[in-house]
Amino acid sequence: MKNILIVFTGGTFSMMIDENTGGAVPRFSGEELLGKIPAAEELANITCYDFGKYPGPHMTPELMYQLADKIKELISQNDYSGVIVTHGTDTLEETAYMLDLTIQVPIPIVVIGSMKNSSEPDWDGPRNLLDAMHICLSQNCRNLGVLVCLNGEINAASEVTKTYTDEVDTFRSLDFGALGFVQNGRVILNRLPRKLETIATKKINTNVDMLTAYAGMNDKFFKFSADSGVEGIVVEALGVGNVPPAAFEGIKYAIEKGIPVVLVSRCPAGETLDIYSYPGAGKWLHQLGVLFAEYLNGQKARIKLMLALGKTKDKKELKKLFEN
Repeated sequence: MKNILIVFTGGTFSMMIDENTGGAVPRFSGEELLGKIPAAEELANITCYDFGKYPGPHMTPELMYQLADKIKELISQNDYSGVIVTHGTDTLEETAYMLDLTIQVPIPIVVIGSMKNSSEPDWDGPRNLLDAMHICLSQNCRNLGVLVCLNGEINAASEVTKTYTDEVDTFRSLDFGALGFVQNGRVILNRLPRKLETIATKKINTNVDMLTAYAGMNDKFFKFSADSGVEGIVVEALGVGNVPPAAFEGIKYAIEKGIPVVLVSRCPAGETLDIYSYPGAGKWLHQLGVLFAEYLNGQKARIKLMLALGKTKDKKELKKLFEN
């Protein structure tokens, strides 16, 4: 039997209904959860590590970075065929992308969650765990970066996002589709991830704000952010990468103060491009020095910028990291 490392961080996967409040709260350790999924121990030798019992909204970039370091440490201590990370779904895509950018190993690292808690009859945690184990045991899933698997779908950490508040098929890659799926223990892959990259840095700079553009937006929030001492700003722009004219002045203010600004779209899918040249449009933003983040959404671009700023503040290097 092969060896698989399972790192438990909490989330709905570990929750049950609290009798006093009537709401779901973290409850179970990793060993207790595995006791509820006996089929798991029939597939591989499992090493269990409890990182914490964090609900998704309690995870921070600092904790995500610590998690990456802990996984690298544990991998170095044993010969694992794969790693599974259980996580709260609210911030799962951010942690998965953090791991994707900071861990470079050939074995699969699969981040899973659960949309239903263990008190519900249709708890999806066991299926997601077993599917992830099959991915870890598949030779075809090596060298694919960090993967996300819920509801039988396999997605790249760099591409996937949570699209629905409470449905089990919430995680989707809106631009490119799933990499594949798990069906009755069979792992079926249809394509490779669009891009694999890592950012080698020994620290993370979390002093990064994110602002969403809206109709009639002015320069107020950009100036507030810039004057507060922020070291990076991610802007979720309109459409393909445009902002209202007054918001443009706020972005210009931040750029002139030496603050890197990364642009994504507030649309759920699609790439940022500098194809318009009216006031506030992408042509002028790009010319100003704003970095266009291709297909990344805001939360992923923020994770990437925090890691990039942990490595360098050089404008040319940052441009290579985001636009190469």
